[in-house]
Amino acid sequence: MVKPNDMPANSRVWIYQSATELTEKQVQDISEQLIEFTSSWKAHQQPLKATFDIRYFRFIILMVDEQDAAASGCSIDKSVQLIKELEAKFNLSLLDRSQFAFKDHDEVKLLPKDQFEQMVNLGVITGDTIVFNNLVQTKVDLDQQWEIHFSSSWHADLFATQKTP
Repeated sequence: MVKPNDMPANSRVWIYQSATELTEKQVQDISEQLIEFTSSWKAHQQPLKATFDIRYFRFIILMVDEQDAAASGCSIDKSVQLIKELEAKFNLSLLDRSQFAFKDHDEVKLLPKDQFEQMVNLGVITGDTIVFNNLVQTKVDLDQQWEIHFSSSWHADLFATQKTP
């Protein structure tokens, strides 16, 4: 298996966020399924150079190096099917995009949009709060723009707050 750090900077990424923190057993079991999936993932019968990472017991990240073979619509559909299978098998919510993830000290927390906005308005979430930009599309963006200060994120634009330097 290719290690995530060995993937090229322009590798494509998909991030799936769990509404609940994964247990160590779930991480182990999910990892086994992801090893099997990424080692046999294909697009138009071409093997994909793919890997995965699980971070903070919360985020499942799939990566594909598209230099030799690009992920196709059908291959992406297979990855989403796998995520749905993981949801059902482990009773997880991985496809809900209505939750916003942020760091509260060293703990990753998730809130629905309206509660997140309340925390912004109350000043609990500030420009310095680290938020997770699950919309990144490449490994370099994952490395540089995934964990980002609220003031520099699309979250700040969404909530029309004044950005702080």
